[in-house]
Amino acid sequence: MPSSPRLLMCPPLHFGVDYVINPWMQGRIGSAVPLRAQAQWDALHAALSALADIQTARPGPGLPDMPFAANAGLVLEDTFVVSRFLHPQRQGEAPLFADWFRERGWNVRELPAGIAFEGAGDALLDRAAPRLWLGHGHRSDAAAAPALADLLDIETIPLRLTDPRFYHLDTCFCPLQGGGLLYYPPAFDEPAQAAIAARVPAGQRIAVGEADALDFACNAISIGDTVVLNRASPGLRDALARAGFSVVEIALDEFLKAGGSAKCLTLRLDEPRLSETVAG
Repeated sequence: MPSSPRLLMCPPLHFGVDYVINPWMQGRIGSAVPLRAQAQWDALHAALSALADIQTARPGPGLPDMPFAANAGLVLEDTFVVSRFLHPQRQGEAPLFADWFRERGWNVRELPAGIAFEGAGDALLDRAAPRLWLGHGHRSDAAAAPALADLLDIETIPLRLTDPRFYHLDTCFCPLQGGGLLYYPPAFDEPAQAAIAARVPAGQRIAVGEADALDFACNAISIGDTVVLNRASPGLRDALARAGFSVVEIALDEFLKAGGSAKCLTLRLDEPRLSETVAG
């Protein structure tokens, strides 16, 4: 029997919108409702517990964005590449997450000094090929792509992000089980769109419109044939159903105030190195 998927989450004990480091936070300082955020996080945790084993990291005081565990770093096999956050407001998260992984026996690595890298917010593993997609342009440096390729010995495809609303790759791009892709093309420059099209056949790409993108539909968690997200339009639900996926919607609007949603709140812990023949 294959083992269950494993995810890391971090409770929103100190969650809030206390500063502005992305467009979603603009005008929303102090707007978070802690009890509502906790209830939404609990609902996501409960839904994911039916699909995966959930581990939790203890949040640090004064780090309101730490519940966005995807930004902790990148996992591949037994290696954890810790993030180097661009903004000082989040830099205190990195040593706490590094300690969490180190205490559990992971091989904790860092990219060379001076390279900004925001973990699985910008570095997403393909679900059918030994390939890493790397978003850059807002939070992670383009230099993170070759550095990760060298460190992890994996093909790494740099994708330049151009819309500040979609400041991390996982806000506009979700690799799906079996090699499919859920994404918002206007968030990328033309070379990035061409790089995606060259590697993911048209029949496996599900492009969302702006309304779904702004609901963070691409900030989704793909586990098997289930996609967990904040909200999807009827058209998007139909497109995912035709591709063989069921959709679970969990309202996460409290976290959208800070620029995050379902995928941002999780980090996949079981990330095997795929072979060229893997197709599912």
